[in-house]
Amino acid sequence: MAFELPPLPYAYEALQPSMSAETLHFHHDKHHQAYVDALNKLLPGSGFEGKSLEEIIKASYGKNPGIFNNAGQHFNHSHFWPWMKQGGGGKKLSGKLAAMIDKDLGGFDKFRTDFIEAGKTQFGSGWCWLSLKDGKLEITKTPNGENPLVHGGWPLLGCDVWEHSYYIDYRNLRPKYLETWFDTLVNWEHVEEMLDKAPK
Repeated sequence: MAFELPPLPYAYEALQPSMSAETLHFHHDKHHQAYVDALNKLLPGSGFEGKSLEEIIKASYGKNPGIFNNAGQHFNHSHFWPWMKQGGGGKKLSGKLAAMIDKDLGGFDKFRTDFIEAGKTQFGSGWCWLSLKDGKLEITKTPNGENPLVHGGWPLLGCDVWEHSYYIDYRNLRPKYLETWFDTLVNWEHVEEMLDKAPK
């Protein structure tokens, strides 16, 4: 069964002024669609047919770069859209998630600083992450389409720092994009859903 591009969970204009409709048109309709199309083309005869996206990512890591990169980016982007919402950001966290951030990451303000720093210091294209690994939260960064699934973690929140995610709106100001993204767009409800879905 072919993978499909999920629809945006909001209108193209919904995230303005933090993220423009033009960025979403290009990022979702062109870039994400291209990953889905490439993955569907590469799957026949690969031995990965019929597997879930998570299974494909783990099984192709280090073995089939074409499938891995496109599957990883499809997974990452399928969550990137619901990780954002109009009027997001701030400290609107559940008690459970807030308590874990306090315990594992030194509090919300330190978490914010460290998450943004991970995005700023990811050289070239990639992602910064809040993930759950061995029952604890951690902040990491990965290159290209890689994500915490291949490092024994489960992604709870990820921010795309490929240039196509911010260049239309922020040009070369990646730090400003990251700060704005974190403070005004993060959908903490989806983060909490990912926490609830974490493999036990």
